Amino acid sequence: MASLFTVLALLAVLSGGLCSEKKFLLRAGQAFNSRQYRSVLTVSNGEKFGNWTWPEMCPDGFYAVGFSLRVESNQYGSDDTALNGIRLICAKDDSRDFLYSIESHTGYFGDWSSPQYCPSGVLTSFQLRVESHQGLFGDDTAANNIKFRCSSNPVLEGPGMHWGEYGHWSETCTDGGICGIEAKMEDYQLGLDDSTLNDVRFHCCDRQQQ
Repeated sequence: MASLFTVLALLAVLSGGLCSEKKFLLRAGQAFNSRQYRSVLTVSNGEKFGNWTWPEMCPDGFYAVGFSLRVESNQYGSDDTALNGIRLICAKDDSRDFLYSIESHTGYFGDWSSPQYCPSGVLTSFQLRVESHQGLFGDDTAANNIKFRCSSNPVLEGPGMHWGEYGHWSETCTDGGICGIEAKMEDYQLGLDDSTLNDVRFHCCDRQQQ
């Protein structure tokens, strides 16, 4: 069924005209993890809980042009987890009609936000909002929100939570853009303090030579 849907989506996109206003978004998963990349973008303020999980990559020729976040709202005295997941949306060239999504491991709480897109260009760097460790009896939320800079220069900020502070910006993808994601995730704590997403890193891929 999944392969049939993929074929139908491709035919609709290639047919032009009749479906030009409609976007097709497919989940890439780990299907393109063999893609070569130039560098990895990191920040220094990520938290310590959990482990780095699997990477996910945009298909060859595709780069991240937008994102959405999985965020748990304020629990008002119960266990808060804040940012649970980051989903990148990948496009090829300037076309936004046929898209892939990648997200690595995500947490278990909250809802996905509506996507935000660069008005033009691709995502090239990021800044992470993180609440530091709250001590033995505190409520850890770790990563709370994220900002991305587009190659066309606008900065996009996600609808995350407000705890913690933003750290320094990562380095920048200078010839191409962000093309992959890998998350540092704390597993479900079975009723104890959950922090879920603690850190994230992104892969840079060079622009394809014409």
